[in-house]
Amino acid sequence: MPAVNRQLTLEDISEHVRAHIGEWLAEQSLAKPPAVYEIELRERMIRVEEELKNQRELMKRGFDLMEKRFESVDKRFESVDKRFESMDKRFESMDKRFESMDKRFESMSVENHRRFEAMDKRFEELTKRIDRLIIWSLGIAMGTGSLIVTTLKLLL
Repeated sequence: MPAVNRQLTLEDISEHVRAHIGEWLAEQSLAKPPAVYEIELRERMIRVEEELKNQRELMKRGFDLMEKRFESVDKRFESVDKRFESMDKRFESMDKRFESMDKRFESMSVENHRRFEAMDKRFEELTKRIDRLIIWSLGIAMGTGSLIVTTLKLLL
């Protein structure tokens, strides 16, 4: 600037600031010129982008591993479901066996009941015959006894 003392306008000041702001900022950032500072910023951005890319790849690998784990868990659940289905089939077959056994026991019970009723009738008939036999035996014994007593009275 010349040594002339002149009145500075607002436009002059703003032009001066615009012209020198890059230098001033470079001085404040460890005396590096703007081009070097810009290169450093670009390098940092590249490093950040590379790190983001690495993070994305790591996340993708993690998601892939989780997907594999979920698939293995799904397979285990499918095998457990198959086991439960086979157990259900076995229980159904056992239920059928028990139902057939129940039917057999019911038929056996009905048959036994019929046989016991038949035996009951036979015992009742046998009891009646024995009762008649006892009555006849008693009658014959009494008749014979009275005949013997009367014959002895007449003879003696």
